[in-house]
Amino acid sequence: MTPDSKPFTRAQLQAASRAILREGRWANARVSRATIGGIDWTVKDFGSRSWWVRNLFGRWLLRRELRALGTLAGIDGVPQQAFRVDAHAIAARFVPGLTLDRAPREQLDQAFFLALESLLRQVHARGLVHLDSRGSSNLLATPQGQPAVIDFQAALRTTLMPAPLRRLLEAVDMGGVYKNWLRYAPQSLDAERRARYERSTRLRRLWIGRGYFGVRKERHRGTGQP
Repeated sequence: MTPDSKPFTRAQLQAASRAILREGRWANARVSRATIGGIDWTVKDFGSRSWWVRNLFGRWLLRRELRALGTLAGIDGVPQQAFRVDAHAIAARFVPGLTLDRAPREQLDQAFFLALESLLRQVHARGLVHLDSRGSSNLLATPQGQPAVIDFQAALRTTLMPAPLRRLLEAVDMGGVYKNWLRYAPQSLDAERRARYERSTRLRRLWIGRGYFGVRKERHRGTGQP
C-alpha cells in the first residue's frame, strides 16, 4: 500500500470523531474507534507516549501486529484492511461486537464455541498463534452472533518452529476457547475438549510471558478492540 492509497492520514485521524476504547498504560498504545468517511476503524496509537516508547518499543509492537493481521487477511472474524497510519499508529476495520462477559448468554452456545474453535484453527493454519485467547476482552460475539478474535499484538509466527513447540503453543491457544466454553456453556463441552483444556492449563504454566516485561495489560469491559 502506497502512502497515497492509505484509507486516511494522521491529519484526517486527528480531525475525525473518535472514542477511546482503551487508554493503556505507559507502554501500551492508546486504542480508539474513529469514524472516517462513514467507515469505522480501530486505531492503535503510540503517538502520545514518551519518545523512547513510541520510537522503539511502540514501532516494534506495531510492526509485529501489522504483519500478523496481514497474514490473516481474508479470514472472517479477525480485523481486516490493516495498514500503517504513520510511524506511530496502525489501523484496521472496526469489528463490532461485545466481549463475552457482556454478550447475551443465549448467543454463547455450543454452535458459537464450535465456530470460535474453527476460527482459531484458521489462525493456526496461517502459521500464527494468538497467545492471549484466554483474555475475555479479545473474544467478541458480533451482532450476528458469530465469534471474532481481536488484538494480535502478542501473536507469534510458528512456521519455522519445531513441530512439537508449534503444537504446544496451539494447544495453549485453544485452551482459551475451552476456558470460555466451560464458563459460558459448560453443559455442551464434551469430555475430550475438557481434557484438552486441562492439558492446556498445565502447559500454560510453562509460559512465563505475561504482558509487557511481566506487567499485565490493562483490561476493559464491553466492546473490545485491538
